[in-house]
Amino acid sequence: MGIYKQGLNRKQQLMFPPSLDDLVDDNNMVRAIEEYVNILDISKLKIKTKRNLIKDGQPAFHPKLLLKIYIYGYLNKIRSSRKLELEINRNIEMMWLTQGLHPSYKTIANFRKNNPKALQTIFREFSLLLKDLKLITGDLVAVDGAFLRANASKNTLIMKKTVKKELAKIDDEIKNYLTILETLDKEDKGDGSLGYKNNSNLKISKEEIEKLKEKKEYYQKDLDMLDALGKEQYNKTDKDATVMSKPAHNLMAYNSQIAVDESYKFIVATDISTNGHDLDQLHNMATRSKEITDNPNMIVTADKGYYSSKELKKCIEDKIETIIPPRATAKTKKIQSARFSKNQFIYNHQDDCYICPNNQELKKIAKQYERDGRMLDVYRVSSSHCKVCPLKKNCLSDATPNKQMYRWEHEHLIDKYTKKMNTPEAKAIVKKRGSIVEHPFGTIKRTLGWDHFLVRTKKKVLGENALIMFTYNFKRLLNLIGIALFKKLCKAIKENDFSQIREEIATYILAFEVNIAYILKTLLFLQDITKKMRYFKI
Repeated sequence: MGIYKQGLNRKQQLMFPPSLDDLVDDNNMVRAIEEYVNILDISKLKIKTKRNLIKDGQPAFHPKLLLKIYIYGYLNKIRSSRKLELEINRNIEMMWLTQGLHPSYKTIANFRKNNPKALQTIFREFSLLLKDLKLITGDLVAVDGAFLRANASKNTLIMKKTVKKELAKIDDEIKNYLTILETLDKEDKGDGSLGYKNNSNLKISKEEIEKLKEKKEYYQKDLDMLDALGKEQYNKTDKDATVMSKPAHNLMAYNSQIAVDESYKFIVATDISTNGHDLDQLHNMATRSKEITDNPNMIVTADKGYYSSKELKKCIEDKIETIIPPRATAKTKKIQSARFSKNQFIYNHQDDCYICPNNQELKKIAKQYERDGRMLDVYRVSSSHCKVCPLKKNCLSDATPNKQMYRWEHEHLIDKYTKKMNTPEAKAIVKKRGSIVEHPFGTIKRTLGWDHFLVRTKKKVLGENALIMFTYNFKRLLNLIGIALFKKLCKAIKENDFSQIREEIATYILAFEVNIAYILKTLLFLQDITKKMRYFKI
């Protein structure tokens, strides 16, 4: 007998070979996937699949099967349809989930590509389920966005400003070369030894000029296409992807937006933006969140990148409470320190005027200006006052005759909002924001290994984005309540009776939190004892 354990003889025939079900543990995640997908109503999802239209053809794969494959794949960092096909042929869990069926990578890929609406519905229905279980409350929802790489290269990007620059450059080159040729042709008539082919100063031939003209025609087609589309940029691989800037580099990307509930860090709502900023997303995400939570007292918070007076006005009109820290209004720190800021001009509500630091009135004039879709009132002080003002250097440049202030016609809403943001309650909520919303993106990128899209165009990207957000919520729920309780939940969904399961889940979570608190308290106690023992050299 050897000192090492011996494995089974691979050629030995087993009298009672294990079934696939014996090889998959009762607490395996695939059983949760199986239970949940089986209770979904496929007819409501309107999933598009190839049906058996030809009597002699082979039957299509059930859409539930393909959905199970994708949920398993995204939970295990496997998103490529080719890799999923490979796993079906070698992975015991996948074999159990697919019941021995082997859809091709093309069939798997088409399911994700052709069903973006269905995937969005699946995410939404799961969020509503979490709300029904009181795991999403909507008391405090944090919004954030992340640039996630598109399935497109910057090499296939056309930008209007770059195209115009190249066209101007080509025109200058052609003009210069034609001028040289014309000069040499004139000299050649006087002296046959100075033809352009024999002249060493001429660095380009007529054939190369023709190549430049062809290049110009190519760029002109790109410019005409951009003008016809009314766009400043266009990617030939993915028409909806745009260049977005990060501190270290630029990338072709989509701006993935999420709203996260504070209670258990579940994602309430998600969307995709093609803009490289978040200024137009606050009301959109707040509205989506309120629709899911159905909480009239919901508070939405986000970072200063979401601060927009127009968006705040929309939220106020829809009675959505928001806590967004304001952005700095001064263009540069130098200007902010050297000259008076807008905050140093006091607005007089009663007389509808501004009071400058030298106690002069800036009165409203009849004319209004439009800027960024907002109508601005103009307030001015006479140039005769500014001319002799001792504080002029701190207020105006030498070329500016008098001070002029702009005030949005709904600025009173912002004044009220600014006062609210200075309260201790608002500042406390702002501090919470990062710990709420940055957790899901960290999990999605690191644990689930997702940082780029595999499909193209915004319509399809919306579907894949919803799938990954659903996967995050699904995994988080399983981690929170366990596989056994999740199976009971699926049974309750099927029977449409949540009364008992809701109490069971609440009790389970409470017990779990008490255990965690006890463990943390014990660890702190042991840590304190250890310090004392070291201090007394015991």
